Amino acid sequence: MGLFSLTVAGAGFMLIGAYESLSSSMSSSPVNHQITKSAIEKNPKGQSLIYIGITVFSFLFIIDSLISLFNAIDSKDTIGYALQLQVLAIAALFLLYSILGLLSKFSSSVLFPSSILNLVLLFAFVEEFLLYYLQRKDTSGIENRYFDLLLVPISICVLSTILELKSSSKSNNYARLARGVGLILQGTWFVQMGISFYTNMIVHGCSLHERSRGDYTIKCKGHPEYHRARGIATLQFNCHLALLVVMVTSAYSIMAKKNGGRDDFMRYKPLGAEMQQMEINGHFTLDSDEDEIQEEENVTEEKSTRVEVGVNGYGSHE
Repeated sequence: MGLFSLTVAGAGFMLIGAYESLSSSMSSSPVNHQITKSAIEKNPKGQSLIYIGITVFSFLFIIDSLISLFNAIDSKDTIGYALQLQVLAIAALFLLYSILGLLSKFSSSVLFPSSILNLVLLFAFVEEFLLYYLQRKDTSGIENRYFDLLLVPISICVLSTILELKSSSKSNNYARLARGVGLILQGTWFVQMGISFYTNMIVHGCSLHERSRGDYTIKCKGHPEYHRARGIATLQFNCHLALLVVMVTSAYSIMAKKNGGRDDFMRYKPLGAEMQQMEINGHFTLDSDEDEIQEEENVTEEKSTRVEVGVNGYGSHE
């Protein structure tokens, strides 16, 4: 695909994921839930912005795949030709999802329920998962390690879409948030693959070998280079994941503060104030059971002592 294609693909995934994560976070806010819902109903164009973005993004994927397809035909690369047909099928499913969504928003005569749209989206993610899971052109190629790590964000998108199909409207927001995070991670990893494959920022002793525009493999000189390259790929993915966690938690904190999520924490009252109030009203103490038993024994001994004193005093009086 090339550095430019992978960078554009990663940027598209990140933008769509960020939009979906932010919109789902605002919709799930307890303060602005009704406001957001009424605003969406009054302004369907704002909700359909995500469908427009996916439509443009899918068209770019189809154009790039067609260019790679013709390049594979010219190079007589049958494997590259078959791979681009799979990419075209995945891009067509995403395009179908976006077109059906746009028709549902702008046409009153055509209405597709959200379950149908999510089912089409689920098929697209599953096919994308199978593409990278089964892609083993060269079993020893370093690119396979990057493809295996790419399965993690794709799996997040698959699971979140399944949960959205089964869950309620409130839980849908959390499923969309998880899918948005998966799309962002998928986008950053696409950019990382482009940088690692098509620049000098790769392990020394490894190089890219292209059969056609969409069919390539990364070969290394020996076993130490292969081992080091796989380790660096895992380290890069961990860095991407850690950066994403920091960004998501920071963004969620800012959104919660602006949208009133801080009110839930303000309802907390210190335990000391509660204990003081109970002590004033009900003379509540934190004595243990052992202290109560010891206190009862002391009272019993005191009563027995008083009885003995009373008996002795009565006898002396007579």
